[in-house]
Amino acid sequence: MIPNTATLLQLAYGRFAVGAFSINSIEQILGAFRGAAMAAAPLIIQISRRARQYAGPGVLEAAVHAAARLFPEILFALHLDHGDEQSCYDAIESAFYSSVMIDASQRSFEENIATTRRVVERAHARGLSVEAELGRLSGKEDDIAVDQSMAFLTDADQAAEFVERSGCDALAVAVGTGHGLHKFAGTGQLHLERLIQIQQRLPGFPLVLHGASSIPSEEIARINAAGGAVAPDAQGFPETMYLLAAQRGVAKINIDTDGRLIWARVMREHLRDHPAEIDLREPGRVFVAEYAQRVAHLCQCFGCAGRLAEVRRQLGWG
Repeated sequence: MIPNTATLLQLAYGRFAVGAFSINSIEQILGAFRGAAMAAAPLIIQISRRARQYAGPGVLEAAVHAAARLFPEILFALHLDHGDEQSCYDAIESAFYSSVMIDASQRSFEENIATTRRVVERAHARGLSVEAELGRLSGKEDDIAVDQSMAFLTDADQAAEFVERSGCDALAVAVGTGHGLHKFAGTGQLHLERLIQIQQRLPGFPLVLHGASSIPSEEIARINAAGGAVAPDAQGFPETMYLLAAQRGVAKINIDTDGRLIWARVMREHLRDHPAEIDLREPGRVFVAEYAQRVAHLCQCFGCAGRLAEVRRQLGWG
């Protein structure tokens, strides 16, 4: 079943966060659903604008809905991540999605509000919710690249004004994390005091944490042992802080890099250990199982594990 994402986040608010897992392949889709089933957790699957360009419009979306039929007990939302205005409109019209993210954070404050407002009007008319972003995270994800010197935290007063004027349903905030392998480059910490300030100005309003992968050091060590060259000083989001963020208004936590690391590790180890193998399905099966384990573990960290039946009841879905 596919709920409105904003409704799902309101149910989570202040108690737990829902994991939003970025996908680029059928293996990731299957692993995400399997992991949510293992954890008995609600699930958000998100597809970025670049992922849609890579696979072709509608391909990954159709695969998500096909996989969902294999896991009929799972309650999930499908979200467009880091969309521009046109890709948001495409997703809204496609009938696949329950929410879209319009990322106009690199524009001026007024332009960000105006762009978000246009997307909100189109989305709400179709029953979809909208995530926007205010502030700027450092690092690189797909075609988004922000130098550390250009990153800045979300201002709490601006956040309150932005939400009121744009009408968005969730807000991605910059509170110290970053995209890519170095989650706290330059800051070294999550700015909990800024998160608290934003929550105080937006009580009850769902916040979103981007750049929140945990970057397990053992994954990097195994990748490099199998011939990789991933930065050994990569710094992830501490797993003990996920619930702290959830209790301070973060209802959605985005995970992308962790999935990429598992993919790289599984593929490198498989090619190293099976040099004569040419069947891509063999490492694919391993990845699905390994990624499912990671999704289930993160759902535990987010506090959403074991919440599936409760959320279904609250939505009136039995």
